Amino acid sequence: MSGTTAFWYASRATGIVALLLLTAVLVLGILVNRQGRLPGLPRFAVTSLHRNISLLAVAFVAVHVLTAVLDTYVSIPLASAVVPFDSGYERLWLGLGAISFDLMLAMIITSLIRGRLNRILWRAIHLLAYLCWPVAFAHSIGSSKDLQHGWLLYLAVGCALVVVAATAWRLAQVARQVPRAARVAAVFAKHSATNSSATNSSATNSSVTNSSAADTQQTGNQQTGRPRETV
Repeated sequence: MSGTTAFWYASRATGIVALLLLTAVLVLGILVNRQGRLPGLPRFAVTSLHRNISLLAVAFVAVHVLTAVLDTYVSIPLASAVVPFDSGYERLWLGLGAISFDLMLAMIITSLIRGRLNRILWRAIHLLAYLCWPVAFAHSIGSSKDLQHGWLLYLAVGCALVVVAATAWRLAQVARQVPRAARVAAVFAKHSATNSSATNSSATNSSVTNSSAADTQQTGNQQTGRPRETV
């Protein structure tokens, strides 16, 4: 196997693995609830799993880009990896790949300087992760003939179906959730109902106690006023 062929195979293989890893990252991000948890896993495990898969995906994307540039079968400038639509070869599809790579770089850089950024700005940038996957998916399908037929096509379709299923599940969960304002109102209503029940129970107990005391007093009065019998 020549060096050029090795770079070609390495570029294709790392691209496919990167697509699988990015799919896993996206699906995890979709399935995680508001508390940052997945069913059966604590929050720290979910965070660690998501971070590690993300870093692994970035590593494979970096190798994919490097081997594609080193492959001499076609001329792809290094700048085309970060400058969209700069390559003369497969301009559209490689341009989409550059956009996806730039989005990933933006998320990595902002994560490193998260403490210096406004929380709203940081969150807005990281929401771009949801845009990163479809752009990367389009790049993979359009630039790789291997993903356009055979079992690799089925693999790509499977990735898309998993993302669609996760999105549908999350939307269904959101639809069943009570809005925040309604949740607050429900909590206050429950608290008020509990207090009202406790007050009514206390009033009932007090009434029963007073009634028993009154009956006892009346019985005592009757016994005191009863005339003595003579023998």
